[in-house]
Amino acid sequence: MAYYFLAGLTIIISAIFFIAGFFIKYIIDKNSLNSALSKAGSIKAEAEKKAEEIKKEAILAYKSEAIKFKETADEEIRIQKHELNQLEKRLSVKEDNLEKRISLIEKKESDFMRRDKTLLQSEKAVSEKEKLAEEKLKERINELEKVSGMTSTEAKNTLISLITEEAKHESAMAIKKIEDETREIADKKAKDIIATAIQRYAGDYVAEKTISSVQLPSDEMKGRIIGREGRNIRALESATGVDLIVDETPEAVILSSFNPIKREIARLSLERLIADGRIHPARIEEIVGKVEEELNQTMKEAGEQATFDVGIHGVHPELLKLLGRLKYRTSYSQNVYSHSIEVAFLCGIMASELNINVKQAKRAGLLHDIGKAVDHEVEGSHAVIGADLAKKFGESPKVVHAIAAHHFDEEPNSILAVLVSAADALSAARPGARKEMFETYVKRLEDLESIANSFSGVAKSYVIQAGREIRAIVQSQKISDEDSVILSKDIAKKIETTMQYPGQIKVTVIRETRATEFAK
Repeated sequence: MAYYFLAGLTIIISAIFFIAGFFIKYIIDKNSLNSALSKAGSIKAEAEKKAEEIKKEAILAYKSEAIKFKETADEEIRIQKHELNQLEKRLSVKEDNLEKRISLIEKKESDFMRRDKTLLQSEKAVSEKEKLAEEKLKERINELEKVSGMTSTEAKNTLISLITEEAKHESAMAIKKIEDETREIADKKAKDIIATAIQRYAGDYVAEKTISSVQLPSDEMKGRIIGREGRNIRALESATGVDLIVDETPEAVILSSFNPIKREIARLSLERLIADGRIHPARIEEIVGKVEEELNQTMKEAGEQATFDVGIHGVHPELLKLLGRLKYRTSYSQNVYSHSIEVAFLCGIMASELNINVKQAKRAGLLHDIGKAVDHEVEGSHAVIGADLAKKFGESPKVVHAIAAHHFDEEPNSILAVLVSAADALSAARPGARKEMFETYVKRLEDLESIANSFSGVAKSYVIQAGREIRAIVQSQKISDEDSVILSKDIAKKIETTMQYPGQIKVTVIRETRATEFAK
């Protein structure tokens, strides 16, 4: 019984402990749940608090950005409004101007309309007056035709002829007046310069021929010059390039050649052979060689002497040799070497009168005909050849141009070129400076007279001053004083275009009126 009691008590106590344990666990679990719920609530509250703060910050940031955007938008709107206001003002001004222009145009249109009406009325009045004038003109023409016995066409031709003659007369008077005024100034200055140049320098004149004569001690020397079967004369002609003429001329041998230097070499060689007495082919070749060397040296010295006399320096040695060769060259029988020195002095004198570079003018004058020293060896005019040589040997462009232009192969573009051309013509035109064949001279005089006689109104013409001047006597009934001015120009122009001549030719037209009456 006690056993069962203890067993039952044990079960009851165990049940009590179990139930107590259960309740205790329940209480503990409930406390843990409450604690967890409390923590969760605090976490939630804290999270909500943070969320609220974030929300507030976001709202503040948004508001700040919104404020900035609004300010930017307001500024842009303000600028656009300002621009619109300015544009409106400009448009307003343009509208005002446009309205003013429109009103001005309308006013002008009204003025034009009034003028148009006035013009129409004037045109009608003028048209009526023209008709009336035409009718009166026809009546007058008919009356004039009846009175004069001429048709309107004949009267018109007569009137045209009278007007043409009057115009010619007036133009001739104008030309004469201008020429007189210009000549009064230009001629005085030109004559002063030329007269001064001529007075200060008068160069020597040397006339050379195309043949040279060598005097012999006796006619027996002719046989020695010819040699056995002509071997000596052939050797001499072969060595010098000159033709020897041995004829009946007493005690003389003629040397013929167009090359003056070869002719001079032959002359000097023959004189030395005659003086030496030993004349045979070997001796001839030896003497001719020595004479050539000596003549080359002589020509170089002549070139140096020319530059010394003129007063220039620094000329290239090759130009000096060519300048010396001009001593044996002639143009229209005028020695080119002396002519070049003369032109140099004339250029220098005229240059000093005009206050330009005297040394340069003398240099151009001295070298202006340098091309004649080689023009038989090179094609082209001596002016162009000389300019090429001067350029090749270092002369200045102004000197080169003056050489090229002194015969107008180039158009002169400097005072120096004109001076050289004038000095060249002055030296060549000097009376006695140049000679020509008699037949050529007579033919030139006849051509000049025929040119003058070919013009209407010329009664007679005469050539004077060795062909340097032509005088045409005209019929006073056909040629007036004013027409004579035009006639002189026409004659001079025809001479320039149809003839070739050295220097210049003066054309003088003479008109005179004679009145003759007899006392009875």
